[in-house]
Amino acid sequence: MLQISPEKIAHVIVRARELDAKVAPWDSADDRPDSDAILESLSGDATEQELRAFIRGLNVDEQASLVAVMWIGRETFGPDELDEAIETARSEASAPTADYLLGVPLLADYLEDGLDALGIPVEDAEDGVL
Repeated sequence: MLQISPEKIAHVIVRARELDAKVAPWDSADDRPDSDAILESLSGDATEQELRAFIRGLNVDEQASLVAVMWIGRETFGPDELDEAIETARSEASAPTADYLLGVPLLADYLEDGLDALGIPVEDAEDGVL
């Protein structure tokens, strides 16, 4: 049984997509900050910090469920193996969950695919976030 709300997963999806949209910094060191800096991937980025804090703020069960949904979306586990995926996520956690998840390319896609595989409409979950 999923131990995290679809809305919380949708929050991670939306923030991960924001991070994915960022590009390498193009301003030089002597440029003054301007409004396009929000599109640049800079160290100490507020979007990444907010997403890390959000994931850290989840309880252990929610974090394990979040990882399990990502694994299901990545097809490491099938949707019928949700409980096993959650238990594996709990038992194999060796790094902070935020570090692990933010190191996964296509995180937002995998989470979305995982929700879809579990029969949870992503659009409904995202309504509460957007």
